Amino acid sequence: MPLSARKFLNSVSGSFAPMLAILLMPMVAALGFSIDYTSAVSTRASMQNALDAASLSITTLETTTTLADRQVKLQEAYLANGGQGTAKLDSFVVATDGAASIKASAGFAMPTSFMQIVKINTVQVGVASAVTKRPALVEATFKVDKISGYWNKTMTLYGTKFGDTLANKLMKLDYTYNGYGDPKGYGTASVYTINGTTTTLVQQQVCTTATVLSFYGLPSTTITQTDSYGRKYATTCVSTMYPATSAGAVIDVSQMDQLYLRMDVPSGNPSVLKSNDPATSNRLYADGVEIANGETVDIFTLVPCGQSSKQAWEDGGNPVPAAISNADFFYTVTGKCAFNKRPSETVLTQ
Repeated sequence: MPLSARKFLNSVSGSFAPMLAILLMPMVAALGFSIDYTSAVSTRASMQNALDAASLSITTLETTTTLADRQVKLQEAYLANGGQGTAKLDSFVVATDGAASIKASAGFAMPTSFMQIVKINTVQVGVASAVTKRPALVEATFKVDKISGYWNKTMTLYGTKFGDTLANKLMKLDYTYNGYGDPKGYGTASVYTINGTTTTLVQQQVCTTATVLSFYGLPSTTITQTDSYGRKYATTCVSTMYPATSAGAVIDVSQMDQLYLRMDVPSGNPSVLKSNDPATSNRLYADGVEIANGETVDIFTLVPCGQSSKQAWEDGGNPVPAAISNADFFYTVTGKCAFNKRPSETVLTQ
């Protein structure tokens, strides 16, 4: 050790050593406080992430779940996501239109390491989270408007429940060509609801075509056609509802996490069209607008809340893009929205 250093350490007459010790104390305390502060910031970040995840998770519970049960689930999810301390459900309000707003908070008395020197044993760390959940489709009603074409075809609505991986049939529309008419063919369309193995007929539209000498005096609802040889065809379509007061195929989709439409056209090319397949979704029209190439259609957003949407399919007889007049499968779908379990309708606002 250098001589000067030994003299400094062995010196008893100077006052610098005590002064240095006094100066070091606040420096050590500041360093310790900095470490505790960094720990508090890290703890707060992990608590915030845990509370956000827990707040989102309770929005997917059944609408009949009580506030007390939601509180229990909130705390369980909070701890499962690495949260410390206690999470509290401050409010869970569902408006008349089904929109929901959730507020939650969490607090934790974090033990300190260095701040205990100044008698601060814990530091209170608090976080808050707010969530909004917009109403979403819980019921869809399908009703055939007009189906034409020379090919038999079927449109089926498939739904996948929350937590399931298998899609089930919920509704189907069958069309059978009557073998007569030019340049458009018509036939019989039948609409069914499907509940497990039970299939129920809710609408049937029967179109009858005949040759006529003149269109004069025909009802305004008559579909008239003239072929390339000048022959005239008159088609009359009669729609029957089961029961008579039925609005169509009413489908409960409140428990569905995913929905898609599938059109099977055995004679078409392609023979299978799906709304969730970017390669074939462009054959679907929504309110007169053809779905763009390469899009995956979300049926939940395609059906407006409390309103009706006019939709159609081009079954494969014409290349797309094409005008909607080329489509053959026309139907109306009406949506009903309310509070729902779909996580994709939930957003963090705080």
